Amino acid sequence: MNERSRLPGTPAPTRTFRNAQGMALAADAWGPVDGPQVLLLHGGGQNRHSWRGTGALLGNAGYHAVALDARGHGDSDWSPDGDYEQDAFVADLAAVVAALGERRPALMGASLGGINALIAVGEGNVEASALVLVDIAPRTEQAGSARVKAFLETNTRGFASLDEVADAVAAYRPGTKRGSTAGLAKNVRLGADGRYYWHWDPRFLEGRDRDIATRYARLVPAARALTIPALIVRGASSDVVSEEAVQEFLALCPHAEYLNVLDAGHMITGDTNDRFGQATLAFLARAH
Repeated sequence: MNERSRLPGTPAPTRTFRNAQGMALAADAWGPVDGPQVLLLHGGGQNRHSWRGTGALLGNAGYHAVALDARGHGDSDWSPDGDYEQDAFVADLAAVVAALGERRPALMGASLGGINALIAVGEGNVEASALVLVDIAPRTEQAGSARVKAFLETNTRGFASLDEVADAVAAYRPGTKRGSTAGLAKNVRLGADGRYYWHWDPRFLEGRDRDIATRYARLVPAARALTIPALIVRGASSDVVSEEAVQEFLALCPHAEYLNVLDAGHMITGDTNDRFGQATLAFLARAH
């Protein structure tokens, strides 16, 4: 097993795309292939499995939902030259949308995935039918973003067991139920040294501070340029996106809808949240 392998028994991707450089981008899909398409984009340090509940819900409702592993995450290839700049993610997204065919997909992105989607659509790199931003806005709270980055940087030397992984996640999300080790197995890889590591390329974190400092200048005009149906979703207890940041986005994009999810923080897609699922279904029905 190589340094980037998923754990034995964890599900293999059901679909693979290629970007312009030939890198493999792994994905899972739900629902009829001829249904309205929804592309699900995870946050930084996560992978396609964070969307499995939403993907199944969309598939059962007749949508063709595709959850993508971003470059350097999950079962997708790591960048050979360590390129995890914003434009690289946007170019990958454009390649996947092109591979999906002529039908314009709805884009649903959490955190980093939402940033990529907003830039891709707002700057004209991708044509989409609708946009859902999940706990992300042009402006984010410095303290909350720093806490996310600190968590990603935690235990870069790996974990001795899956129980240690579960303890680390529980410490980051106080007040939530400690996850099962079986569920967390999808989020780690097994190194040649026998230790467990987060299932993403450590080089992904390089340059993150620079991106956060400069992306606001791109996201504001991208939000202002939106003309497609849009929904911004915020976890009511999020420390990454404030109510003020949502209102700022709504001023930039007055036609957008807003959903504030009670009892949820920044990791909305990883929680079992019926209100989020049903509200996004209703939004997509209106958008289509």
